[in-house]
Amino acid sequence: MQLDKVVSYHKALADPTRIKLLILLAEGELSGQDLAEKIGVTPATITHHAAKLREASLIQERRDKNTIYFSLNDYFIKHSAAATEKLIYHRVRQEEDLEHMQDNNLKMKTSVLNNFFTKDGKLKSIPAQLKKKLIVLTHMVSQLEVGRKYSEKEINEFIKGYHEDFATIRREFIMHHFMFRDNGVYELNPQEMWVRWEDLS
Repeated sequence: MQLDKVVSYHKALADPTRIKLLILLAEGELSGQDLAEKIGVTPATITHHAAKLREASLIQERRDKNTIYFSLNDYFIKHSAAATEKLIYHRVRQEEDLEHMQDNNLKMKTSVLNNFFTKDGKLKSIPAQLKKKLIVLTHMVSQLEVGRKYSEKEINEFIKGYHEDFATIRREFIMHHFMFRDNGVYELNPQEMWVRWEDLS
């Protein structure tokens, strides 16, 4: 649950030594011994607090022979802080954000399909931008039958109905989890596995 992650994050920060540790690591990777000397505690104390921070995914560690080095996990620090705000304001903003997002998504999808497909359904070019490319790929694979097994030749012919570069588009189907391939047989993945363009910022 998101709530559990937020609580874990704040518990990990609820100690002055851990805050000092994170501030020092913001300057770069340090060993446990270096941290102990800078903060003025024993290496065992650093080990204890580092374990708490690691459990909350706020730091990372690596071992070099007998020395353990620590570094910040920048993504989780920023993500967890943002998650707190989102959790608090979630109910207030949910409806208006959803309506706004759906409206924007519909406009973007319509714009991309109109720009990249001809009136007779041919793909003019493969978009370079990931989000636009995923809109195009989603539109194409949605025309395939769920549960049906396709030979590579059948997939190639299907793609050529849209664009001549069937090899590239076929790889994109696999790469973005729209389809899986087993011994030359292709089948649609469940939609939950597809890389969703709506989730990209």
